[in-house]
Amino acid sequence: MRSTTQRHRHSALVGILAAGLLLTAVPSSAAARSDGSGVGDPYFPDDGNRGYDVSDYDVRVAYDPARPDHLTGDTVVTATATGRLDRFNLDLDGFEVASVTVDGTRAKSFSRSGAHELVVTPARRIAKGARFAIRVRYSGKPVGESWHRLAGGGVNVTGEPHSATAWYPANDHPSDKATFRLSATVPDAWTVIGNGRPGRTTSPAKGQKTFRWYEDKPLATYLSTIAIDKFTVHTSQLADGTPVVNAYSPGTVIDPASEALLPDVIGFLASKFGPYPFSSAGGIVVSDNGGPGGGPLALETQSRPTYTGMMFDSSMVHEIAHQWFGNSVSFSDWRDGCLAECFAQYANQLWDENSGADLDTGFYPAMVEQSKANPDFWKVRLYNPGPGKELDSALYDKGSMMLHALRRTVGDTAFFATLRRWQEEHRYGNASWPQFEALAKKVSARPDLNGFFEAWVHGTTVPEHKYLYPGSLG
Repeated sequence: MRSTTQRHRHSALVGILAAGLLLTAVPSSAAARSDGSGVGDPYFPDDGNRGYDVSDYDVRVAYDPARPDHLTGDTVVTATATGRLDRFNLDLDGFEVASVTVDGTRAKSFSRSGAHELVVTPARRIAKGARFAIRVRYSGKPVGESWHRLAGGGVNVTGEPHSATAWYPANDHPSDKATFRLSATVPDAWTVIGNGRPGRTTSPAKGQKTFRWYEDKPLATYLSTIAIDKFTVHTSQLADGTPVVNAYSPGTVIDPASEALLPDVIGFLASKFGPYPFSSAGGIVVSDNGGPGGGPLALETQSRPTYTGMMFDSSMVHEIAHQWFGNSVSFSDWRDGCLAECFAQYANQLWDENSGADLDTGFYPAMVEQSKANPDFWKVRLYNPGPGKELDSALYDKGSMMLHALRRTVGDTAFFATLRRWQEEHRYGNASWPQFEALAKKVSARPDLNGFFEAWVHGTTVPEHKYLYPGSLG
């Protein structure tokens, strides 16, 4: 797994300098842990936990940037048991856990195991189908690659494939999505930005403020975020009344043109993919501390992407496209990264096309010419690329080429109908790459697409001529 600073190449890859409610069934090839930890992801077998489905996180934290090595947390995880539970696990990195209760009753016991397991034995067995609430109180030094100190002394939490467990206990796998509430108490001079819509800001004590945020659509845990800084905050709304919140760390670029462009980007992508899936929008622009703990250039934190340094068109298009591909429709496991990155990267090509670019004579032949004789460009599969390659550059570059070739193979009508139907059928849930292939064949009435997908998605060499130059590309 690459470091956080290397992991998300969104801005760099586009030539820029500066994420169902029920647990998806685990493929038979992915063996889950016998102790209840790990949902069986082939790349991250310790991630997530079996036995329950989370419906909501209520995360309450207190943090003072003057004490950078200390966070206090009080999180309630509401879930439904998928089987009888005598014991269950949560994922949490570091911290000292002070107490755990289940439905208000102190747990019989709790302990730490492995790298990030919090093992809970409730006072009474939880029946299959029962809805229950786990409350965990904890404090201590945040650890992990996703906890980033900002230049002005603030912090933000972003990372992929892991970030949530750096600040709250979770069922940390994309297949278990849940709504998300955040209450964060900080000193008066600081502001907290999170996912979703803002709630009331209150003053619980002299010199303190509590900020509240609520994401009312289910999110994968790595798409949750908290950012604490002395932000400049701009608010507006889309034409349909959707609130827009843009927040800027001190020293970052506030570009009115980019803010003005955001509704156009959302509108354009909605015309291609279907209605914007969330009830809020905007961006979080954070400073880079210049050190090894700096965050990714950009990340598609749900409803409000996070950017480093500034927010501008190419990066915005990519991250906002993720609100459909990766966030609203999330992958089933980490083999499916193309369902997020291939489409978000191709969204940049669609945006260029909308501005007058001819992809058939510009982007596509240039990419073919540049890469055709380079075997390294083709050697990584787009589906199931392998452990440590879940966010490989192939998913961006080869992936966007693959989607344009698919578009030219099936035609614009079938291609965009497939993208919209994908969103309709899996909205706010999870899906896998094999499901996308099946849908593309169905919508296009082209069962012969097997050869195309074998060459482009599952192959490790340059596709043969008929797949490399389909339709008008030939």
